[in-house]
Amino acid sequence: MRSSPCRVAILALGAFVLQAQDPPLAVFGTTVVIPAGLKGDIYHLPHSTRSLAELANLKPLGSIYTSSLNVPPQDFSFGFPGVTSRSEWFAIDYSGKFWIENPGLYRFRLISDDGAMLYIDGQLIVDNDGVHSPEVRRGSVRLAGGSHTIRVPYFQGPRDTVALVLEVAGPGEGEPRVFSTEEFKPPSNPEQWRFPTALPPPVDDRDLDRWLPERRAAPSGPRGKNRRNNRR
Repeated sequence: MRSSPCRVAILALGAFVLQAQDPPLAVFGTTVVIPAGLKGDIYHLPHSTRSLAELANLKPLGSIYTSSLNVPPQDFSFGFPGVTSRSEWFAIDYSGKFWIENPGLYRFRLISDDGAMLYIDGQLIVDNDGVHSPEVRRGSVRLAGGSHTIRVPYFQGPRDTVALVLEVAGPGEGEPRVFSTEEFKPPSNPEQWRFPTALPPPVDDRDLDRWLPERRAAPSGPRGKNRRNNRR
């Protein structure tokens, strides 16, 4: 049975309305609390910001929550629904806990545009600070079994491109994957975890390959101006 031109037009119009009503993708997190996830405090930054050190004297505007940091290089122009509409000159300071069941050497890869840093148990593991295009930095740390703290401060300078991806490879693992607190979560019964009294002997700390994820198209939202020419 063939559809009439009028029916086809009505169906097309309905699809357009549904698409237009879709909310912007919350790539950095959501205002819904994730108890075992990462909490990200959001800051507005002065336009002169060049380093994460400038967060020290600022007060957060609100918070978002996520289980992983997985924002491949892409345009960003719609801000943070429920917190702020700013799409440039902002910072997010993520923090939380994760749990290690398999002690040993853990290798991390941090991709960011602009600056980001990775701290574990208060120790700086990866430094990717500064104003720059998407860049990759690596670091490793030997982790004992049990609970650990994690902090990833991140900032975005002039628009439009953003990127923030944290990846991990555990002991004996060759391929990294996106770090997620859903994977490194506490056991249902902590008393069942049994760890060796000492960490395994050191192994070669093989660097993770430098690799940038493919740039993704911007989610729906108004496009901003291009970055400054002297930015790149």
